[in-house]
Amino acid sequence: MSSPVAAAPIDALYREHRAWLLGWLRRRLGDEHVAADLAQDTFVRVITGGQAPVLQEPRAYLTTLAQRLLCNFWRRRELERAWLDTLAAQPEELAPSPETYALVREAIETLDRWLDGLPPKVRQAFLLRRLEGLAHGEIAARMGVSVTTVERYVKQAIVHLYTCPAG
Repeated sequence: MSSPVAAAPIDALYREHRAWLLGWLRRRLGDEHVAADLAQDTFVRVITGGQAPVLQEPRAYLTTLAQRLLCNFWRRRELERAWLDTLAAQPEELAPSPETYALVREAIETLDRWLDGLPPKVRQAFLLRRLEGLAHGEIAARMGVSVTTVERYVKQAIVHLYTCPAG
């Protein structure tokens, strides 16, 4: 738990910039409820990041954090849309039960959280290898990089997954 002295800069940051951040997110999302959730998540990241006492450009910092959360939000929404499209294309007798759907959705969201923080090319190489089953040479050709680079990317992703907290 933080001391009152350490909480003071965060409290001031929240009071001074929450309304502005909420408006900024609402304009991008068009949804007040999602904007409020992402604004709150942004301030949670400020608290866990420990940067509030030393911020010289608070709006720039908040914008950076919020943009990352927005990217994650849109990526999760795209994953969900792709899953729903796949489900819609299946014959009814192959459609998963609501329980299976919930488990798959949770697994996708967990994987997305685990892969968050990886550079985009590392994430892409890992997903091409693990989800599409492509060989390193095929991935290298698709991404326009060397096979050695693909091997390094996949290794980096695996190390990241083994070291990230269970979620």
